[in-house]
Amino acid sequence: MLNLERLRTLDALARHGSVSGAAAGLHVTTSAVSQQMTKLEREVGQQLLAKNGRGVRLTDAGRLLADHAARILSQVELAQSDLEEQRGKAVGELRIAAFPTAMRGLLPATLSVLRTDHPGLRVSSQELEPQPGVAAVVRGDIDMAVVLDWYNKPLPMPEGLVKAPLLDDPADVAMPAAHPLADRAEVDLDEFADDEWITWAEGEFCHEWLMFTLRAKGIEPRIAHRAEEHHTQLALVAAGLGVCVAPQLGRDPMPAGIKAVPVRHRVRRHVYVVWRTDADRRPSIRAAVEALQGVGAGLR
Repeated sequence: MLNLERLRTLDALARHGSVSGAAAGLHVTTSAVSQQMTKLEREVGQQLLAKNGRGVRLTDAGRLLADHAARILSQVELAQSDLEEQRGKAVGELRIAAFPTAMRGLLPATLSVLRTDHPGLRVSSQELEPQPGVAAVVRGDIDMAVVLDWYNKPLPMPEGLVKAPLLDDPADVAMPAAHPLADRAEVDLDEFADDEWITWAEGEFCHEWLMFTLRAKGIEPRIAHRAEEHHTQLALVAAGLGVCVAPQLGRDPMPAGIKAVPVRHRVRRHVYVVWRTDADRRPSIRAAVEALQGVGAGLR
């Protein structure tokens, strides 16, 4: 009889491509992954892993069994969904991720609602940027992820996921209070062609959106500073070191010495939650979506 947890370990190895990646995805040690694979090889009587430089790779038998493992685990997910649906209660464990400003501005109230309304549901949360969040849902590392699109740049979405809208998040341009445009009621992005910009890390979805949007207006932005957190970006703006795009979700309190001015042609982020299709019937998923949408409606 094949052990389900060992199949889960093999599936994680196939998805992550390394022992360390599988261990991180499963929240266990690398030695625990190696021990599970040794036991699984003993069970099936075949070599499933082979050395590949400093790492490992799946053998032909390993890839074959990993394909079966993925289907088996999907069926287990469906069985869990069916059982929860029959019971009709949101119970058990639910793992949610959210990008930083949603983690600060949306998740706390949502988690409070779920704790009050569904005391049998154990919810854990973590902060993940949109693209890693989607990937984690696809891999099965988490159950749901709160992610975002920009109004003019959609987030790539793989097959096998369901999504539900939560809110539209307007974004302003934050500038030092002494900036020449600080007293304006509205601004256009191309009016900041000569300013230094404070943005996100290279390769992040929001940074790529900013580059795409400014270049579409014929502006090659002058990037002065990079920071992951919006509040860090705002602190740099308050110090007079540049301007930044400042979404409203999770933004308050604003530092002193800053003026946030709306963009004339509204700049918005579309915030939504995604989960796997095979988990769609789980009451815990539906309860979380309802709570997220309720909190999101109150923020509009």
